[in-house]
Formats: sequence, C-alpha cells, structure tokens
Amino acid sequence: MKTGPAIAEILKKEGVEFLFAYPVNHLIEACAAIDIRPIIVRQERIGLHMADAVSRLTKGRKMGVFCMQSGPGSENAYGGVAQAYGESIPLLVIPQGYPRRIAHVPPNFNSTIAMAHVAKHCEPITNGREVANIMRRAFSLLRNGRGSPVIVELPNDAYAEDAPDPLNYEPVVVTRYGPDPAAVTEAAKVLMGAKRPVIYAGQGVHWAEAYGELKELAELLAIPVCTSLEGKSSFDETHPLALGSGGRAYPKAVRSFLDRSDVILGIGCSFTETNFGISMPPGKTVIHATLDPAHLNKDVPIKHGLVGDAKLTLAALIAACKAQGATRRDATAVVAEIRSIEDEWLKEWMPKLTNNEAPLNPYRVLWDLQHTVDVANTIITHDAGSPRDQLSPFWKTTQPHTYIGWGKTTQLGYGLGLAMGAKLAMPDKLCINVWGDAAIGFTGMDFETAVRERIPIMSILLNNFSMAIELHIMK
Repeated sequence: MKTGPAIAEILKKEGVEFLFAYPVNHLIEACAAIDIRPIIVRQERIGLHMADAVSRLTKGRKMGVFCMQSGPGSENAYGGVAQAYGESIPLLVIPQGYPRRIAHVPPNFNSTIAMAHVAKHCEPITNGREVANIMRRAFSLLRNGRGSPVIVELPNDAYAEDAPDPLNYEPVVVTRYGPDPAAVTEAAKVLMGAKRPVIYAGQGVHWAEAYGELKELAELLAIPVCTSLEGKSSFDETHPLALGSGGRAYPKAVRSFLDRSDVILGIGCSFTETNFGISMPPGKTVIHATLDPAHLNKDVPIKHGLVGDAKLTLAALIAACKAQGATRRDATAVVAEIRSIEDEWLKEWMPKLTNNEAPLNPYRVLWDLQHTVDVANTIITHDAGSPRDQLSPFWKTTQPHTYIGWGKTTQLGYGLGLAMGAKLAMPDKLCINVWGDAAIGFTGMDFETAVRERIPIMSILLNNFSMAIELHIMK
C-alpha cells in the first residue's frame, strides 16, 4: 500500500464521509476510490468553512477534513485555518507539500511551519512507513481536549512511498475528564449562597452535549442563563430563565443581569476578550468552568476554577448542590424580572422590527424570516459585521445547534460555507446564511459549488449597496 491510499483508508476508518478539497492533491482520487465523497470548492476558504460546520454539528464524530495543493493552495487556505483556530473547531487539514528536498527552501510555502500559530499540531509526513503513527497522533489531538485544527502535510514525493501493509490502524479513543471534587464542592457552596447568580454558557456545552445538565442546574437554583455567540442554542431561548446571547449586540436582559449579578458561572467558555463578544463586568465572583486550563485568568480574573468537560462539570455541580441540601427554588421573581426587561426592550424595537417602509430594513426582514420558518428545524448563521448584530439578539433558538454563532475572528464570507457544511451534516434541516454585500463579494462564487454538489440552502442577502457597518463611522 502507498502512503496516499493509506491516508484515505485511515480517514475511512475514522468515519470521515466528506473530503472538502481544491485540486491538485492526489488524496482526492484516493478518497473517491473508497467512497469518501470529494467536494471541490471554488476557493480554499469555503472548503475549510464547510469542514468546520461538519465538525461542529456532528461534535467531531464525522470529522471535517480539507486538502489542497502546495504553494498557492496552502497560502489561500491560511485564513480558513485561522478562523477555525479562533473558534476552537477541530478539523484535519492535509496540504500537499513541496518535495522534501526543497520543503525548507525559500520562497516555498511550508505549511507545517507557517500554520503552526493557528493549529494545535503541525506535522509533515517525512516517511511513508510512519503514516499510521502520524495520523493516530492527529486524530487523538482532534478528538480529545479543546478543539483546534491539526495540520498533516503530505509532501508531493511522499504520496507514492510504501506504507505499512497491513496498516494495523484502529480509530482513536476519545476521553473526557472532570473537575477536582474539592473545587466543585466549594463552587457549589458559592453558587448556592449567591443572591443574583448568572450562568454564561459557551460552546463547550455543545461539544459536551450538556444541554440537560445546564437546564437542570439553572432550574434547580433558579439561575438566569445567557450564552456566548458560540454557545447560542445550547439553552432554549424561550425558557423562562433565558436571557439571550451576548455579542456585539445583545438583548437588554443579558447586560442588565450580568451587571447586577454577584456571582457569574462561566461554563464551557473561554471568557476571551473580543470586540465581538459581551464583556464581563468587574468586581464579580467568577466561577470559570472550562476544558482548557490555559483559559483560567486569561482575560477575566476568577475566584474559582473548574477544569473539565462541561457535561461532567455540570453533573458534578448538581450533585454537590444537592449534597449540600439544595432543592428546586422558586423562580417566580427572577422570571418576572426577565420578562419585564425583555418586554420593555422589545417594545423599544418593535417599530423597527415591524416597519413597513420601503425598502425593508434588515431587522424587518429577519423578524419576518423567524416567524415564517420552522425555527426548531432550521440552522441559521450570520456573517461578519451588521448581519451578526441584526440577527443574533432577536433570533430565539429552541433546539441545540440550530444557530451557528461565531466571533473570535470575523472573516467576511464565513457564513456561506457554514450553511453548506451544515446541510451536509444535517440534511433534514433548513440551513440559512445571512450576509451583506461585502461578504458576498468574498465568497459568492461558491454558490456554484452548492448547485453543482446539490447542497440546497437558503441565503438571505441584505443588499444596501454599501458596507453597512462603516456608515456610522463615515457619518
């Protein structure tokens, strides 16, 4: 067996269904030969965004994989890898590399070196007989710990090298870890003693599928729940304790409850400081529950740290609260406060959300969209800039992974690939991207990919013949 077909066989063993690609990379043919579906895109970034969505919506069970040619293909792909890195999304990137004898000779683009800053791990295949070990390392890193891209560079002259035959490759194990029990006991005590606690849920709740535990803890202690953009749809936003999602724009209740809280429990989040997320108010007692200890005290000072899987952490907190005598609290007062603030906020916005003036404003378009589609069976994503801020505060999700939120880095045109990848991952859902005329200028040509590959999506273009986010600045 040769190295290229060996990689394809390993991908098959790991449950990969799609290979997103831009030629030339001979792995495309090797994968097609064993019924891994190649999807050829118009530009590299879209392929990476599609792989990103497949990884997200399947929780990595069907890992997103992208391959491209050496040189310009790898150079063009950098932005898509960086976007996935910023959003903590695991995906496997297999660039074709230059022949090994000139891989380190300028000006040749060396993906292993160049992409190291935006990946969890980068490794070239320097010997075909090591391919199983290299791929085993790659998938172990992809399936365990915080998500991030992994780069396996396949030099042009290594593709046809001999690989072990048989490969003796088995799918990698997936592990989870939970927090220190003593730290959990102390955190539970703090939560139970709080007068105005708030839960801030991130995308770690999605990856751990901790939806039931999040709801149980919130209802047990009558704690209002808000989410990050990435965590949006991890908590039913029609639930009486739901505040909505934080971002550059957010429902009034999110800011109000965070500012007046005494204890904030961040679960499955990084608390990363970003212009596209809501800031944490100073002077609060912060309990930070995260998978990655590197996030503790990174941008937000904390009093208590819980390191581990969000599902295991929430289950441990629930058990610790009950062990300390917690019974389900009356949420009547806090629910009434949430409803009062939300009603006041929506009353202020309704004239814009229901405005009949021509041309229709974006808020009216998206308000009508939400009241037209079956929200529970729709996956929607925004784009960078105004579409994100016009959509996320008002769109109320009811089911997990029905909103793909993002905002650590905000590349225009990201949403189209996400919607296309979402449709492949969940073909029974209506998948929608909302974007503006700046974003479509970056990736609009890949509508042809959707047509050619029979990927039916809905695309809402807010075309105001300008870069809307700049209008206020220019005025």
